[in-house]
Amino acid sequence: MVTITPKAAAEIQKIIAQENSGELALRVGVQGGGCSGLSYFLSLDKDARPDDKVFESSGVKVYLDSKSALYLEGTEVDFTDGLQGSGFTFKNPNAQRTCGCGHSFQA
Repeated sequence: MVTITPKAAAEIQKIIAQENSGELALRVGVQGGGCSGLSYFLSLDKDARPDDKVFESSGVKVYLDSKSALYLEGTEVDFTDGLQGSGFTFKNPNAQRTCGCGHSFQA
């Protein structure tokens, strides 16, 4: 499964609260594209899809489609906030190569 760090969970819960549209879950996935072949994506979603794995990590409900699960097993989603900007980061043990921005990878 995918792990959400407490720092990332706090940021996600803050974003969900700002959306003010009921119960939302974090959708984590991969899609084709980026400089290394696959890119990560995060979005908020109300409903799980039939092939989703549904679980909770650090108090955040997570939806993960079965195809993305193949590439993201063991991945940690964190949030960084520093001098060079802020955003979500991915530590993926399945990535053989990543791009400089950290948002795309090759498995």
